[in-house]
Amino acid sequence: MNDIARERASLYRDMAPRHLTPLWEVLHRLVPPRPEPACLPHQWKYADVRPFVERSGEVITAEEAVRRVLIFENPGLPGQSRVTGSLYAGLQLILPGEIAPAHRHTQSALRFIVEGSGAYTAVDGERTTMHPGDFILTPSWTWHDHGNEGREPVVWLDGLDIPTIAFLDAGFAENASAAVQAIARPEGTSAARHGANLAPVRDADARPYGMASPLFSYPYDRSRAALAALVRAKAPVDPCDGHKLRYVNPATGGWPMPTMAAFLQWLPAGFRGRGSRQTDAAVYSVVEGHGRAVVEPVGAGAGVPRTFELGPRDHFVVPSWAKLSLAADEDCVLFSFSDRPIQQAIGVWRESRAG
Repeated sequence: MNDIARERASLYRDMAPRHLTPLWEVLHRLVPPRPEPACLPHQWKYADVRPFVERSGEVITAEEAVRRVLIFENPGLPGQSRVTGSLYAGLQLILPGEIAPAHRHTQSALRFIVEGSGAYTAVDGERTTMHPGDFILTPSWTWHDHGNEGREPVVWLDGLDIPTIAFLDAGFAENASAAVQAIARPEGTSAARHGANLAPVRDADARPYGMASPLFSYPYDRSRAALAALVRAKAPVDPCDGHKLRYVNPATGGWPMPTMAAFLQWLPAGFRGRGSRQTDAAVYSVVEGHGRAVVEPVGAGAGVPRTFELGPRDHFVVPSWAKLSLAADEDCVLFSFSDRPIQQAIGVWRESRAG
């Protein structure tokens, strides 16, 4: 060790008790030349996952669990209950006759219905009946409970901004005094007020959930019909995404929630997509059809491309700045969500569509 090396080592040793460390020793790690996510690409085949979802219903009730969910834990983030660095995801099961009791929290949540019909979600005094493919919001700090008045199990994808809220140390939760909240408005009120390119005149009615969309239920039949109309009209097919639309807040035209974006896309039969990269890691749920996703990650998974064979109800995660190439053997519909609103709000979101 030369003199300057000894002096540096002495400096580091002497200032450590004062909780000081040298930036120059870690700068390359703190400000990397490109994203270096620990998140890894991964797929959860529904055929593999579904038996465990069913078994969870045999060992714990929805009331006892509060929310009976099997978490999609990213293999690059073990023990952290994260599907990406900023997002949580999992599959929730509710059986006929069960109630998942009412509570509220500062974390925002989305539901995408995967299997079954007859269950409902209630949000701040209004219910919506769940059907496969429906996209449902639970805005921050809104009372919500779930119930199943049907005859079959219902499974949905939960997506929450739990890691983001934890990073901000802003997590609060509260249980309701009753398992089921009082219903104050007939089902469909939200859609009548906000789902037909019309809005209430009074601001209190126009923005009942603050920055989140006042339309808390987006039925799949309407969303799919919009994509199908583009296909029938022979609208231009994006070389990376096929036909892709984003869910919007009808009051603002922006994202449905301030922390999470959601999308629905149609890959026409025979589609072979060009690769693209985005800084927002995304979670995908296959709604219809069969195809493939090739994910080429950077960071912890660099140099290990993954190919996922896709079928209905399968789920997969694409890390930040991983190159995603999609292909469809038949018409294929995909739902996805990400933290893009946060990234765009602070001006760091980027994409590359060069292939």
